[in-house]
Amino acid sequence: MSTSAPEATSAGVKDDARLSRIGPVALTPGVTRLNGYTFLLSAFLSIGLMTFITAGQTYILNAHLGVPQSAQGTLTGDLVFFTEIITLLLFMPAGILIDRISRRGVFAVGFLMLGATYVLYPLATGVEWLFASRVLYGIGVVAVAGALSTVLVDYPIERCRGKLVAMVGVLSGLGVVVMNQGFGSLPEVLTVRGFGPVEAGLLTHFGVAGLCVLGALAVRAGLRGGVPVHREERPSVRALLLSGFAQARNPRILLAYGAAFIARGDQSVNAAFLILWGTLAGRAAGMTDAEAVMNGTLIFVIAQISALVWAPVMGPILDRMDRVTGLAICMVLAAIGNLALILLADPYGDYRLVFFILQGIGQISVFLAAQSLIGQEAPRNQRGSVLSAFNISGALGILIITAIGGRLFDSVDPRAPFVVVGAVNLLLFLASLYVRLRTPRPPLRGQPATDSQSLSV
Repeated sequence: MSTSAPEATSAGVKDDARLSRIGPVALTPGVTRLNGYTFLLSAFLSIGLMTFITAGQTYILNAHLGVPQSAQGTLTGDLVFFTEIITLLLFMPAGILIDRISRRGVFAVGFLMLGATYVLYPLATGVEWLFASRVLYGIGVVAVAGALSTVLVDYPIERCRGKLVAMVGVLSGLGVVVMNQGFGSLPEVLTVRGFGPVEAGLLTHFGVAGLCVLGALAVRAGLRGGVPVHREERPSVRALLLSGFAQARNPRILLAYGAAFIARGDQSVNAAFLILWGTLAGRAAGMTDAEAVMNGTLIFVIAQISALVWAPVMGPILDRMDRVTGLAICMVLAAIGNLALILLADPYGDYRLVFFILQGIGQISVFLAAQSLIGQEAPRNQRGSVLSAFNISGALGILIITAIGGRLFDSVDPRAPFVVVGAVNLLLFLASLYVRLRTPRPPLRGQPATDSQSLSV
């Protein structure tokens, strides 16, 4: 270690004392505590509101539309596939808007589009209506995911990035649990109280839409306005359009894109096929539609609770090691969680909790590692575009894995989608080892001297 390291550390401590903080996380200059806490609220709402579409859709397929069970896996995969085509087309334009106009404006519009989806979804008279509603949902996902990822990179100083990623992971997991278990069980509660199955679905979805509106109002009022780059420093639209993909020449950013591919694919497989597997197994055991969806959602919630508990453990660990090393470790955890399901024949069988806990740990680990790596490597004035390319890679992961997984779910085995994800986890583990051994981490670009990582291992 050089002799200047103590001086840099001392200067960093003095500068940190002047920065706003949310818990253990020091925020970059100009970001207030209100901005920080509003962002944490948006993290709590975002992923939960995006993932509830699966629980709600499973209920609609069974209680509203009466879709045959033998076709539900393929239809679920096709709906996700269609959504990801939309997101692939929109992530880069959204990234440019995020970089050039406003993080919070795009964020708010995204919440409103999600709300519109949940108003329209339970009114469906056929599967074509679901596909049409997915256009609005895709716009909402692009806006919310793009803004969430970008603000997550903007707000913390580099030394605290892993801690904020962990906090976001905890709150996102808590939001998923609350939204999916709370609203996922609401149709059962309403039908017990005398509402019809269709009425119960309507009221549940309208309640979720109301939360989307509250999220839009919160981010519009509480996040920092504009973009954290001086006007003269802003790249041109053309440069922004090309920068996300051009940055893939950095092997560490390319690896982060690969991690996004499987992290988002893993999240989508968990949300789509854990709930569907549990629901169909419940119906086969004689449960009503509402009971089956509630119990199927509970399986997904168990995985998310384990993720919620694991996130504050994994986040600080990632801050204390090379982020690529951390990604390799997380890929192993995810592979174990996914491939272990081969041993679980029945989602309600013995020792099922162990399997779903491993699922949650693996899923959140890859999410945290991917976000930490891209947050460290993305250039400051092109973050929106780089994060858009990162999200495009994630959209490709969802598109490919769910399209294949849905058909394997129906034709081979409900566990087949998880085996596919586990195999890709192992490939990314090998890629992480290669990058770690062959490509040392370059100096941070666009970071002040007091925001260095000279003490990282």
